[in-house]
Amino acid sequence: MASTAPIGVFDSGLGGISVAHEIRRAMPHERVLYFGDSANAPYGTKTPEQVRELSFAIVEHFVKQGVKAVVIACNTATSAAVNELRDTYEIPIIGMEPALKVACDRGHGERQRVIVAATPLTLRERKFAALMDRFKADHTIHPEPCPDLVSIVESGRLDDHDLVMRTLHGYFDHYDLDSIDAVVLGCTHFVFYRGYFRELLPDSAAIIDGNEGTVRHLHVVLESLGKLAPEDTVGGVELANSDPSPHVAALARDLLQRP
Repeated sequence: MASTAPIGVFDSGLGGISVAHEIRRAMPHERVLYFGDSANAPYGTKTPEQVRELSFAIVEHFVKQGVKAVVIACNTATSAAVNELRDTYEIPIIGMEPALKVACDRGHGERQRVIVAATPLTLRERKFAALMDRFKADHTIHPEPCPDLVSIVESGRLDDHDLVMRTLHGYFDHYDLDSIDAVVLGCTHFVFYRGYFRELLPDSAAIIDGNEGTVRHLHVVLESLGKLAPEDTVGGVELANSDPSPHVAALARDLLQRP
């Protein structure tokens, strides 16, 4: 497969556009085919079996388009489907998981108090349980499911400040936020709320997402395979969605310009 082949990136909806944006920033010569499954969003409240079925259909479509790698820009789909997808396809399948290690390592050996904000399915799956088991003895970790943060992005209400802050307070007011060292944004939709989280949290609390690390890993994998696009290649992001409405298309274009 040619190094000029595109990279497939998908999410349950529009959140993974934050990952496509990071690929465009860090790997400007790469062509990205982005697919958002907004017609079936949210994934975070579905069964693992449903998410696997949807994920396989999307990856199969990417393979027919000749992609050289797939990034699952969705923590939920990664939890439910990444192992089976890797067993089925020969191209690299790059998944995502909440950046809990990054949050805990910030303490340089000191106990960290971390909130992991994610979808209900991500927090229920064995993959997250195994991740949490690695750190919970030495750190205090609070999993916090935030399904409404997905629907706010998908419905185009991200700029409704009162709605967003009211929703965040509903999820986080029961914590002593002054004692929290970091909040991990364990869903790609949540990256679009970084400014709102900064408003909610004390300055001492870090806000951490996995986008940069995921794209860095993608770069390493493609480089190791000799599949990085040549520097004279014109990169870019092509947006597609299972919801064909003009409203969703306009929202996707807007979000691609945001982060």
